[in-house]
Amino acid sequence: MADENLEATVKEALEMFRPQLQADGGDMEFVCIDEEKKVHLKLTGACGSCPMALMTLKMGIERYLKDACPEISEVVQDDAPDYGEMGMGF
Repeated sequence: MADENLEATVKEALEMFRPQLQADGGDMEFVCIDEEKKVHLKLTGACGSCPMALMTLKMGIERYLKDACPEISEVVQDDAPDYGEMGMGF
């Protein structure tokens, strides 16, 4: 199936990008590819609470994935950071 091939290619590209996140104490988890060809990721570790996470997602991961898989339309973060864990919640 074409979608299975796309998912395999996306996962392979994510594995190539992963060391860049891990070097800063972060990581990512693949969630899914939806019907609009959006890749859903969950940023974890330091990336999960970093204020620059959206820039990393768009300018880093998305750009890299679109080079590897031009059919990908966008990369989105599946969950926003929970600032309550950092003592900023009300």
